[in-house]
Amino acid sequence: MNRKSTFRYSLLLAGSLLATTPGFAAESVESRITRLEEELAALKAQINNKPSVVIPPAVAVEPAKKAEPPASVSTGSGVKVQFYGFARMDASFDTGKINTGNIALWVRPETLNNNDGEWNLTAGATRLGLNLSGPDTEAIKLTGNIELDFLGGGTENNLNPRLRHGYLKAFWPASDFSIIAGQTWDVHSALIPFVDDPGLMWAAGNIGTRHPQLRLTKGFASGEKSRIEVAVAAARTIGEANTWAETWNTDPGKDAAMPTIQGRVGLTTPLFVSNQPATIAVSGHYGQEEWDTDKTGTRITLDSWSTNLELTMPLTEAVTLAGEYFTGSNLDDYWGGVAQGVNNTTKAGLKDIRAKGGWTALRYTLSPSTTFSAGAGLDKPDYSDLANDMRSRNQSVFGNVIHKVTPNFIVGFQVADWRTDYKNAASSAALRAQSSFTYKF
Repeated sequence: MNRKSTFRYSLLLAGSLLATTPGFAAESVESRITRLEEELAALKAQINNKPSVVIPPAVAVEPAKKAEPPASVSTGSGVKVQFYGFARMDASFDTGKINTGNIALWVRPETLNNNDGEWNLTAGATRLGLNLSGPDTEAIKLTGNIELDFLGGGTENNLNPRLRHGYLKAFWPASDFSIIAGQTWDVHSALIPFVDDPGLMWAAGNIGTRHPQLRLTKGFASGEKSRIEVAVAAARTIGEANTWAETWNTDPGKDAAMPTIQGRVGLTTPLFVSNQPATIAVSGHYGQEEWDTDKTGTRITLDSWSTNLELTMPLTEAVTLAGEYFTGSNLDDYWGGVAQGVNNTTKAGLKDIRAKGGWTALRYTLSPSTTFSAGAGLDKPDYSDLANDMRSRNQSVFGNVIHKVTPNFIVGFQVADWRTDYKNAASSAALRAQSSFTYKF
């Protein structure tokens, strides 16, 4: 007997029983069964047509979008290449003639200055670069950089277009050790002032530039959040043109029997701001220049050396103090001594020029898009080492604001007061107002 027949038989039996009771005698069993089947069908239809309870889905929270990494391509060798740079224009007005004009180094002598104001406009700071990376191994990470701009002219490491960087770096993470081979920033005097002028306060308290070098760097953990870094490099020495050789102009730096040795020891550790560590470092260099005084091989060897102190110290999350101090001799290759390294006014009196100086600056970060900076720098050669009319002191006091209109459009404005003294000659002074417009890509 199937389920339907069983159900109908049960209804007949129930109807027979109900028929024997009072009140049900008037309704036949068949009609009663038919009515019950109809009611049952109606109940089923009601259940089937009842709307189901819909639980609304949880609102999906879209994760914050991460910044897109710069576009890169891979070469056939597996090296990833990332192209970057910026287009930049600098516009400045000087109340007197500042050398070189497009960048600020020192005020020209009063006889060439005459308080004659001038405008300078240049796009020479426009920069193009390639970041290189890989392929890595389990032990070694390979990176490199090629970068140039158009502000150079003159020496081997300052041509035009100017190769700023061109190096490879091999890094062993397990031992915190790296090798750099190529041209990049000098090891010593490694900080950059908070200025907007591409001249970076060279010849006014900031020394150190870029040279071809072979560098070794080793890091050491010091406590939970501190690190000590030791770096040493053999770098190219570049000297003035030697006009005393009587046969041709030679480079006394290249003519020396040794490269320049650069070194630095730095400690990075949290001080006032836990998430912004401070860096304190001591650095220096030693090299030689060989000056031929005639064509028969007579020569004079002059030393080039420096000792430097560096400090970068966040005072609060918004305020950072930084600065450098240097002392040394024959520093023109590093923009020290107001870019004067040797007093070569007479062959018999060839003498290296001693100098000391430094810079200090404060930077206030108002917001991620706006910073204010102010500072000063001083470069003071030893007066007794100079000939008449040589630059005996150079100083600059500056203030600037740099604002990111968008992450790619940056505007800067800086005012700087410059003063340059000359031995047994009148001092020169000028005020420089400069603005920059940069489009990063």
